[in-house]
Amino acid sequence: MTTHAQGTRSPAKAALMVGALGVVFGDIGTSPIYTIQTVFNPEDPHPVAASTDSVFGIISLIFWSVTLIVTIKYVLLVLRADNNGEGGIFALITLIRGRSVPGGRRAKYTLAALGIFGASLFFGDSMITPAISVLSAVEGLKVVQPELEHLIVPITAVIIIILFAAQRLGTARIGRSFGPVMVLWFLAIGACGVSGIAKHPEILKALSPTYALGFLTGHFSTAFFALAAVVLAITGAEALYADLGHFGRSPITRAWLFLVFPACILSYLGQGALVLEDPNAFSSPFFLLVPDWGRLPMVLLATAATVIASQSVITGAFSVARQAVQLGYLPRLRIKHTSEETVGQIYVPWVNWALMISVLTLVFAFQTSAALAYAFGMAVTGTVTITTLLFFYIVRHQWGKPLWVVIGGAAVFLTVELLFLAANLTKLTHGAWLPLLIGITVFTVLTTWQRGRALVTRTRETKEGSLRVFIDELHERPVRRVPGTAVFLNRGDATVPLAMRANVEHNHILHEQVVILSVETLQMPYAEEENRIVVDDLGYVDDGIIHVTARYGYMETANVPETLRLAAEQSPELSVDLDDTSYFLSTIELRVGDSPDMPRWRKRLFVATSGITADAAEYFGLPRDRVVIMGSHISV
Repeated sequence: MTTHAQGTRSPAKAALMVGALGVVFGDIGTSPIYTIQTVFNPEDPHPVAASTDSVFGIISLIFWSVTLIVTIKYVLLVLRADNNGEGGIFALITLIRGRSVPGGRRAKYTLAALGIFGASLFFGDSMITPAISVLSAVEGLKVVQPELEHLIVPITAVIIIILFAAQRLGTARIGRSFGPVMVLWFLAIGACGVSGIAKHPEILKALSPTYALGFLTGHFSTAFFALAAVVLAITGAEALYADLGHFGRSPITRAWLFLVFPACILSYLGQGALVLEDPNAFSSPFFLLVPDWGRLPMVLLATAATVIASQSVITGAFSVARQAVQLGYLPRLRIKHTSEETVGQIYVPWVNWALMISVLTLVFAFQTSAALAYAFGMAVTGTVTITTLLFFYIVRHQWGKPLWVVIGGAAVFLTVELLFLAANLTKLTHGAWLPLLIGITVFTVLTTWQRGRALVTRTRETKEGSLRVFIDELHERPVRRVPGTAVFLNRGDATVPLAMRANVEHNHILHEQVVILSVETLQMPYAEEENRIVVDDLGYVDDGIIHVTARYGYMETANVPETLRLAAEQSPELSVDLDDTSYFLSTIELRVGDSPDMPRWRKRLFVATSGITADAAEYFGLPRDRVVIMGSHISV
């Protein structure tokens, strides 16, 4: 029996690993295509000569950067900082927000703001990754047939359009088809790396940290600027963390340690050996490492792999966007679940099409992967540095680790990451400004929505009035009751739904059964089933009016009809016939007012952002033919 259970678990584990390869590792797994090429790019404002010392130093820097930041920090440490199975920088924010923070509200606000900016940079990463990854693969055509160079940008654009159009099919289907491709990809780049190493096995000396340290100390002026390109080897580390909820820590860890990490390092070593043999090979060492007969197949395989690289950050962007919605940093967005088995597999149409337009804009504006490289590096370094700060804060204040462990660990990672960040800041005028601009823009939108939402809530509560007082007034001055059930969606149990107040004050009627429903988003991915529904009779057990609180995690989607069914099981006062139930929604038209609470430009941004709000009936799973919408307006 035990043997059978283990036998059935093994294929399941293998399937999860293959699925993770198809979704999680595409970004970091395609970094070997362009990293070495970018380091030795002669058009760089601070070029690195392809000398023996620099080749050994660069390969050693790449190996130890990937080992420290990806293997040790992310795979072995940060993946443990999950929020009930979910990862990503918003998971860190939620962990911090959910506990008391030394330093009070100001410290909590500062840490949350830092995390939000990190998430904003990740959205920039999600725009840049598809552009640079697919461009770098299609540029392999120049090596195979130089006369095809003029087709690189159009082919890249077509591939990107197809990729984003396929997102509605869902992560599960995409992962199943992409996983085997990535297995082939890692085996192929590893084999090519071994062939290069076999010709110059002395390149293996670069695995010693002495070469990295020697290059940094002995040739600091060269090594420092080279770090802006070396950092490209760790791109995708944050996507690896953001996609944690899709596959879990164990499959991601095994796939990285046993396949992805060895294959990438072998490729870097092989490319280093090739550049030692032929310094002119720096122009495209990844494709030149492949035998002539295999270059066209490798271009096709690389194109497929970079499409998968794009998938990893697109999937991460969907997860981060959903968490931003649930935590109040974005308006309600339409979210489509693409898997019956896995709740975390989602498709967010608005984010998908916004990313596609952004990616195509970058492709046509920058034209080459080399031009995008420094923009990419800045997005990566900013995000991984912020993740380190938040992670070690949690290690100290929530995991209770000794201060010397926290300071020592953080110092090692921050020393490396701040060097990367400083090196990328020297490339501001060469493209590094782009992710900063994207990050600042997204950060402004997220924080403006949060602030504006708080102001609207305050004004709305004043207009709605106390729910308990309103119920008491209904008993003192009863209104005519009509057959059926009315469900009024509301934000809590303190105030009256605007639609309910309007129905009583203007129509002078109320249904026999009234359910005031509040959907509460918890700061955890999934709510406990036994605590999901709370029914309150509001002080009267026989008036047919109850309040229901439905609790959902930030990775779940509310379903109001199902909530009513669960509430009816708990309340003897409620008997629900879904075919005789009407759903009342209160809609608010936002207007820019004269209050001094926010600058006028932020008010305009807040009102504009509200325009992407998803239809409430669809978001809460309401039958459209039974929805009644009653409107009001609020000035901010």
